[in-house]
Amino acid sequence: MMKRRISAVLKQAVCILLSIIVIAPFYMVLINSFKGKSEAARMSLSLPAEWLFSNYAEVIEKAKLWQGLGNSLLYALVSTFIGVILSAMAAFVLSRNKIKLNKFLYFFILCGLFFPINYVTLIRVLQFFHLNDTRIGIIITFTGAMIPFCVFTIYNFISSVPTEMDEAAVIDGAGPLSLFFRIIVPMLKPTMVTCFILQFMTVWSDFLTPLYLSSKSKMFPMTMSVYQFFGKNKNSWNYIFADIILTCLPVIIVYLLGQRYIIGGLTSGAVKE
Repeated sequence: MMKRRISAVLKQAVCILLSIIVIAPFYMVLINSFKGKSEAARMSLSLPAEWLFSNYAEVIEKAKLWQGLGNSLLYALVSTFIGVILSAMAAFVLSRNKIKLNKFLYFFILCGLFFPINYVTLIRVLQFFHLNDTRIGIIITFTGAMIPFCVFTIYNFISSVPTEMDEAAVIDGAGPLSLFFRIIVPMLKPTMVTCFILQFMTVWSDFLTPLYLSSKSKMFPMTMSVYQFFGKNKNSWNYIFADIILTCLPVIIVYLLGQRYIIGGLTSGAVKE
């Protein structure tokens, strides 16, 4: 009994320590974003002598964050929505029709999980189709990059769904699209939401893709806005910290909104007879 208590205390202590390691940097950034220039440069964990909420207003105006926010939302929302829907449709077809061609296509798609993006080749392809340095080209790139992971994740879930449900829907007169969107998609909701959140965060935090594929400041997402702002205000850490907080905030909101769907879907969709 004593060994169990000691083990439980040690596990709890390790969890608390790991939580502090994760939370402390974010706390430091958040606290220093409300300090003055000289006070924030010390990067201490103490509370501000004076809370300067005006730092955020200054950052929004100087860094043109509204433009970066609009671009980031466009890239993340559009590419993630299209990518998850297309991946779900592809995974459904590949899972249900297990012919040799579909097996080859499935493993061919999975190759995208292991090979990095070759930006030189990608730029040449986009130039050929006159999509280089355009928002559409960036969205297509993000969409294509997320398909292997989403197909892999959704494919495994669809494989566990009994085919009898498909047959019953077809007998009731459901067509292919009706079968997918009215029968399969509701069951895929937790998996699709998980893919959406993970890919949204990936696209939102991506720095290299917009860097290589865009040369106009009006196309820059928030990650590149932070980079530019840091270069111009490298001594104003209070503004830089405020910029970082504003960049992270949408991702945190999306995760908090989607978390309940993930937990609810996992608990309600456990083992079914």
